[in-house]
Amino acid sequence: MTSQPVRLLSVGTAVPPDSYTQAELLDEFQIADSRIRSLFLNSAIDRRNLVLPPVGPDGGRRMETQGELLRKHTISGLEMGEAAIRSCLARTGAELDDVAYLCCVSSTGFITPGFSAKLIARLGLAPTCSRLDVIGMGCNAGLNALNSVVGWARMNPGRLALMACIEVCSAAYVFDGTMRTAVVNGLFGDGAAAVALSQPAPGDPAVDREVGPSVLKFSSLIIPDAIDAMRYDWDEDQGRFSFFLHPDVPYEVGAHAGPALERLLAGTGLHRSDVKHWLVHSGGKKVIDAVRVDLGLSRYDVRHTTSVLREHGNLSSGSFLFSYDRLLGEGLAEHGDHGVMMTMGPGSTIEMALLQW
Repeated sequence: MTSQPVRLLSVGTAVPPDSYTQAELLDEFQIADSRIRSLFLNSAIDRRNLVLPPVGPDGGRRMETQGELLRKHTISGLEMGEAAIRSCLARTGAELDDVAYLCCVSSTGFITPGFSAKLIARLGLAPTCSRLDVIGMGCNAGLNALNSVVGWARMNPGRLALMACIEVCSAAYVFDGTMRTAVVNGLFGDGAAAVALSQPAPGDPAVDREVGPSVLKFSSLIIPDAIDAMRYDWDEDQGRFSFFLHPDVPYEVGAHAGPALERLLAGTGLHRSDVKHWLVHSGGKKVIDAVRVDLGLSRYDVRHTTSVLREHGNLSSGSFLFSYDRLLGEGLAEHGDHGVMMTMGPGSTIEMALLQW
């Protein structure tokens, strides 16, 4: 009997309770610089969910220490991660005891033990649950990790695996009045997304029913010449980590999107026009536009990508799962449809996955 492909069973998302418009954030941080204000207000972002710093004596938001940022990363990350996982499991009808593998992805802080161990304890998952933490890979990491989780599922038919992307981007902010940090501060939002997947075992009733799209193939394309275009490094002057985005990132990603797609579709007999659903990382307006032009996509094709950006900002590694959640909510995907998941991030890297309903 031919083994069944690994299938995505359900998805769940979560964000912090507080949401702010771009104008509100400028006021909260008392930002008067016209260049920074323009950057925020012309970002194609309406709102973002964030965990803001405490208010200082002057009434403005004060700078947090690196220790405070790491505590924020841990506390908010665990809250969002738990909520996303519970939502994901509720949608698939599975119980916590059914989870046999948990992979957690994050690039907004470093803790040991990682989110996987902490969430196993917090949720009361079985102590035999296998786990993996993918740390520091950036916005592309959701598909890097999904590739590994799919591999585990193939080796363990009939067992349930979870991947949770947990990004507290507000724990990676530096407020120093420079355009470098303003680009980051005006773009990223906090959020978590979890996806459940499994390869049906022979004889499993799931083999005979539709339980979600199959994951057919992955591809990676790294752009070594742009290795420093996106990076998270230590700022000696500020005494904390700081993220950097080079202005040429959208053009580097856009120029390589076509070759990345060719690698994904090679050997499948499919062409770009055969792909009906596009789930692209909400990396920013310029990035989305560059990818759309290079791949010949319409605004409708990337409607979920742009709506996630508009309502939540760039959610780093989990952005594409927020788009996937919106696609499922539409109920438009039909049997036989093909879809492409696409993430971009430090390296510089383009990751893709091919799905079929």
